[in-house]
Amino acid sequence: MSKSDNMNKSGKKSMEGSGKFSDKTEKMEKSIEVDVPVRVAYNQWTQFEEFPMFMKGVKQVQQLDAKRLHWRAEIAGEEKEWDAEIFEQQPDRKIAWRSTSGARNDGMVTFDKLGDNKTKLTLFLEYVPNNTKEQLGDKLGVVDHRVDSDLKRFKEFVEARGVPTGGWRGEIHGDTVERSTKGNTPTR
Repeated sequence: MSKSDNMNKSGKKSMEGSGKFSDKTEKMEKSIEVDVPVRVAYNQWTQFEEFPMFMKGVKQVQQLDAKRLHWRAEIAGEEKEWDAEIFEQQPDRKIAWRSTSGARNDGMVTFDKLGDNKTKLTLFLEYVPNNTKEQLGDKLGVVDHRVDSDLKRFKEFVEARGVPTGGWRGEIHGDTVERSTKGNTPTR
């Protein structure tokens, strides 16, 4: 079992042990069902540079290579930047990442096939509010609301298109990147 597959006391997946955060770490788990095949939902999620199209506050995501991303976003009215590394990626199953610099956050998204044209996405996030303004926003549910809204916008985006804008079908396990030539569309 990898760190990204840890289970919490309730038997649910958790990111516990994946990061390097303090006791001020906030955790959340959100799910949404989308009316597209699991392959379509997964492939669209691999198109990180398109996240600003449905994630409010995300200004830019730059794909540096198969494992590394550079993010620029507005958080609590302030522009933040950070680098993230994907440490686990399995087509149609999950993508797990951790920040390596800047704004502290780790996460994982899982994809569960509910039917031929229905997929459940579950997003697990761990983050550290950095200052009083971010801590207050967190207590008021701002992050919770934003994540719910972002998932709803992803649902609308991928369902309206019906096909992904691209897809990367390789696998990542720690430092190992296994590129796939099957089913990739021009990206990464």
